[in-house]
Amino acid sequence: MGLARLAPVPRTPSVGGRTVVQAWLASRGLVALVALVLAVREGRSVTDMVSNWDVQHFTRLAEGGYGAEPDNILMAFFPGLPALLAAGLAVGVPVAVGGVLLSLACSGIAAAALARLGGPWAAVIWLFAPTAVFTTVPYTESLFCAVAFWAWERARADRWGAAALLATAACTVRVSGLFLIGALGVMVLTAAGLSLVDRLRRGAWLLLPAAAILGFAAYLHALTGSWTAWYTAQSTGWVRQLTTPWQSFLNTVPAIVPGAYADHPWWAAVFRGEMVSMAVGLAVTVWCLSRRLWAEAAWVGVQVLAFSLSYWFFSVNRATLLWFPLWIMLARWGTRQPSGPLAAVLHRASVVLGFGLSVVALVWWCWLFFTGHWAS
Repeated sequence: MGLARLAPVPRTPSVGGRTVVQAWLASRGLVALVALVLAVREGRSVTDMVSNWDVQHFTRLAEGGYGAEPDNILMAFFPGLPALLAAGLAVGVPVAVGGVLLSLACSGIAAAALARLGGPWAAVIWLFAPTAVFTTVPYTESLFCAVAFWAWERARADRWGAAALLATAACTVRVSGLFLIGALGVMVLTAAGLSLVDRLRRGAWLLLPAAAILGFAAYLHALTGSWTAWYTAQSTGWVRQLTTPWQSFLNTVPAIVPGAYADHPWWAAVFRGEMVSMAVGLAVTVWCLSRRLWAEAAWVGVQVLAFSLSYWFFSVNRATLLWFPLWIMLARWGTRQPSGPLAAVLHRASVVLGFGLSVVALVWWCWLFFTGHWAS
């Protein structure tokens, strides 16, 4: 097909697969250990600790649908995950249990796709990402990454029927599916060696996931009479009014100052993370552009742009989990072979240090979420 691609680091399949499985077990085990320690220390059940923040909204949706709250902020969430949780409830599986099992399974599926896209070490780094706790609890990150990463892998393999079906599933889970459609469209437009007819045929497959987005909008319109019900819910519940990037940056600056939230001392640290995540997103976009990875650049860049158009930088820390080029970029850096013994030692030390800091950040983020602190 002539597509530019991020070729994986050469590994034998058995070694690479075993490495990813071991990383999945170790990372999920680490999160579980933190949860168990906190459960003993605080006298709370594990199911209670994994049910914080948005999990409560997903639970209401699974139990009562989009009419479960009078202010309609539940319409800010797409129906894919709540539908699966509702299916679990129908057979007697509680949301906390079903959601955790689903996220654990999907995190493995997503890691397998990432290993196909960028090699086993990209998957390993993703599994130990600072915000990887969200891939173990009833949130949308694992489910979305599982279908979106495989949609990308299938598109790269020129299997557009499968890619479209997977992208359609992604579009039922998060609004990020809209960005996935756009990035896959860029892949079609920038592919080398395709005739106009070939591009149209591949692009036509993207009408399927687009229909899923439109279908959800039509459903909310039928409930509310508004085509902007999703945006209204986002604005009402999470202060996501349309803002210029510069003003969004200025609105975030006061939130990163130590002591900005006297009653919530960790909020400023999380907002600092949002700033760092935005900078990382820009760096990854530039990295992709420098390598003529136009579709990957579009996938990350449009998300960074979308976050910069909100009132302030918000939920970017979690969104980094969706940026598979980031983890591939880090894997490329971590596995490169510097020339000279001193450079090799320094590089190896920096890799170990960086991975260690990521693990520490993961433990901290687990503590934030499991103890009920805001964790982005």
